[in-house]
Amino acid sequence: MSNPIQLDSLPAPIPIILGVTGASGLIYAVRAVKFLLAAGYNIELVASKSTYMVWQSEQDVKMPVEPFQQEQFWRQQAGVESGLGKLTCHPWGDVGANIASGSFRTLGMVVIPCSMSTAAKLAAGLSSDLLERAADVQLKEGRKLVIVPRETPFSLIHLQNLTTLAQAGARIVPAIPAWYHHPQTIEDLVDFVVARTLDQLDIDCIPIERWQGRT
Repeated sequence: MSNPIQLDSLPAPIPIILGVTGASGLIYAVRAVKFLLAAGYNIELVASKSTYMVWQSEQDVKMPVEPFQQEQFWRQQAGVESGLGKLTCHPWGDVGANIASGSFRTLGMVVIPCSMSTAAKLAAGLSSDLLERAADVQLKEGRKLVIVPRETPFSLIHLQNLTTLAQAGARIVPAIPAWYHHPQTIEDLVDFVVARTLDQLDIDCIPIERWQGRT
């Protein structure tokens, strides 16, 4: 008779990587953290160096540098208690972190929001920090990489870089909301973009009104 499986011996759920850059629109990252943690997903989060400045500029708050404090910061901003999901924050310069290796299994990675500087570096295959390295790993391993650019208007250089990323296998989901779901708040508009972003990873954890056809 086989021994029963011990719950504490089961492998941990495969995580999703969230990369947050210095593009305007940190609310997209906050809402992604909120819904993923509430649904019980494990998140490996890395914010670029310029993200700290954007938090100060957009919300007049300072994002902590120390990983554990940063985890509490993101949970507080997202309104998610510590018992939901698992959130691990990485320093932007820690290129020796687990997510820097292709042997570390993931569900894929979302860069939300993605600056044009980051998109350019990824398109050129540069890995000057952990976020860029983790994204490069997803491409080389054939895993899902979703880019959520937040810029307007796009220059020809921006479009060429995004095209290069798409040709390399990344999915490009611009931060462009829709109106057919009858949004009533800014969060409704943001959540539509986040939901369509997570759709690319086959994750459905955001209660939005999806198009059912004309009636």
